[in-house]
Amino acid sequence: MPVNATGTPAPSGVQYDIGHGRHQVVVTEVGATIRSYTVGGAAVLDGFPVAEICDSGRGQVLAPWPNRLGDGRYTYEGRAAQAALDEPARHNAIHGLVRWLPWDLVSRAQNVLCLGCTLHPQPGYPWRLGLTIEYRLGRDGLSVATRVTNLDSAPAPFGIGFHPYLTLSTPIDSTSLAIPARRRLVSDERGLPTSTVSVTGSELDFTARRWIGDTVLDTAFTDLRRDADSMARVELDDTAGGRGVTVWMDEHFGYVMVFTGDTLEPATARRSAIAVEPMSCPPNALATGVDVVRLEPGASWAGRWGITPR
Repeated sequence: MPVNATGTPAPSGVQYDIGHGRHQVVVTEVGATIRSYTVGGAAVLDGFPVAEICDSGRGQVLAPWPNRLGDGRYTYEGRAAQAALDEPARHNAIHGLVRWLPWDLVSRAQNVLCLGCTLHPQPGYPWRLGLTIEYRLGRDGLSVATRVTNLDSAPAPFGIGFHPYLTLSTPIDSTSLAIPARRRLVSDERGLPTSTVSVTGSELDFTARRWIGDTVLDTAFTDLRRDADSMARVELDDTAGGRGVTVWMDEHFGYVMVFTGDTLEPATARRSAIAVEPMSCPPNALATGVDVVRLEPGASWAGRWGITPR
């Protein structure tokens, strides 16, 4: 196990390296988190050092709900739940429960890693789930395949998201962005959705590629346009530097959160990278029921997304 400068184990546990040609990815035992992704030494993701704990959700898996859950409270078919409020200033629970759990090694090859985790019943989620994630590197980049199975005796509600921060090693103000979304969620002061509106003609319309400039994004988008292969693609480009990166997601991810990092601490971290977060459901979904997956006992959900450096 890697250790930090004091000789103590790395906070994120075992570090799993996979590679394909010039592509290198590091995934951690804690949270099955993508800590690093580089191509030829150039960063594709803005991750975190091995000697530090993950901050701001960087590269984490967000399940059994993504994003915010108001008051951490919800009821599903007679089972009541109360999650810890880990966003106390807004009185929200945030980003689920598995991102701080240890994940077990299922299988590993030079360019493929599969990790698994059992989420046991607890106050914030009184069902049992089994999760596996396969990270696979190829010449087109990183593919992430997830399978979630209800190991409980009762139907379980479920949602998932992922939290990579894309970087082109330049301030995001000078990069261009394309988001194939026709609608966005309007949120209240706690970050909880209240309605959806069309993006057409607004300052948050990125259906045609345009410069980010000083646009502030902490926004969930939906009604995603998909290509012939059923994938929706969010694209970030640095024309001056000649680099670009695409996040793609299959039809099981109907939402994408885009965050320009304007509230990150320290302030030097702000607007240096952009989070593009595939999500199966919107924020607060376990409370509202919007697009929550219903998993019958023994049933499974599977979805794929990935990152293609260009």
